[in-house]
Amino acid sequence: MSNSLWGQQCITHYDDEVLAFFNDYFNDGSRRCLVIGGAGFDPRSSTILQHLSLSMGDRISAMMIKEERPDPDNELILRAEKNLDMIRQFCADVTVLDVDIFADDGAVVGGHNIVRLLNGIDPSSYTDILIDMSALSLGVSFPVVLFFYEYAKSQGEKVNVHIALMSNPQLDSVISSESNDQPSYARGFDKPELFGDSEKALLWLPVVSESKHHNLKLIHTTQNPHDTCPIIPFPSEDPKKGDRIAYGLFSSIQVDFGGPLENEWALEPQNFLYSDERRPLDIYRTIIRLADERTPIFKDLGGSTILLSPLGSKIPALGALMAALERQFPVVYVESLAYNVDWDKVDNISDSETRMVHVWLHGEAYLADQ
Repeated sequence: MSNSLWGQQCITHYDDEVLAFFNDYFNDGSRRCLVIGGAGFDPRSSTILQHLSLSMGDRISAMMIKEERPDPDNELILRAEKNLDMIRQFCADVTVLDVDIFADDGAVVGGHNIVRLLNGIDPSSYTDILIDMSALSLGVSFPVVLFFYEYAKSQGEKVNVHIALMSNPQLDSVISSESNDQPSYARGFDKPELFGDSEKALLWLPVVSESKHHNLKLIHTTQNPHDTCPIIPFPSEDPKKGDRIAYGLFSSIQVDFGGPLENEWALEPQNFLYSDERRPLDIYRTIIRLADERTPIFKDLGGSTILLSPLGSKIPALGALMAALERQFPVVYVESLAYNVDWDKVDNISDSETRMVHVWLHGEAYLADQ
């Protein structure tokens, strides 16, 4: 991992460590922080901002992204308004960015729209930029992180970029989505269409969950990878979760002939990769290591390309994002047309199941290595 950005040193914090870091680091009166987060229905929308406000007071500003999809359910709108009211209680300087996820013709334009809006702001007065991925979709959060990461690199060590999120797989499981009928590339993480790229060995690494089998099959059909290595959670809060995911995936792609493991993707048990769903660096290092191992093998055979699809919970998605940032891996996903939420279950989910993660992505902590 000596050739990786965050392989040897990466500042990360978990759960109570995050709060201790916020209290220590952001209490410095010279720091001004811009928080980018989601202004939607997700109950995690305001949590990170609330904790930061305790340390920063009026030295914090927020840009909250309101993802607009066609014909939203009225309860989603009411919950989003309630969350936004709560956010304004924690931060006096709040800007709401309305972002259409789909164009009138149905094209996925959320990533393009958010980058256009961000290009119109001047973040130069902030020492720190924190992206809260808790209530942002992949199609919006990945371009946002890429935008500020590239901006911070252009400023040297003067700007610190942080990623934080609240992860609760139980909560994610009671929020289902209606999927678009075509996969999309996350803006800034497109698959390069260069001469000879079609000859490269394409390895698809989907980070899978217990649902979204339709999305997986849709991506596989359109991308037609040479090999597929699904990434499943292990260790996990639920020790049997990985087994259920693998069984469900095999069942969804099984063919009517042959043995129990005969399937449309020629997938075998040894194809599966495992990563700790509570540690983003685990999946990041798994992806980078696999990429490094494939480079000499395929060097004389046209080369190798890795395609990522973070379709699981948010912490593994963060690890996949870090790998994509470092190596410019393409990221393909299926955008959500609408969300369906079991509100009774949402309101009864215990906060004890929620995990908090902070990653210091760029800035003065790595000055000695830059």
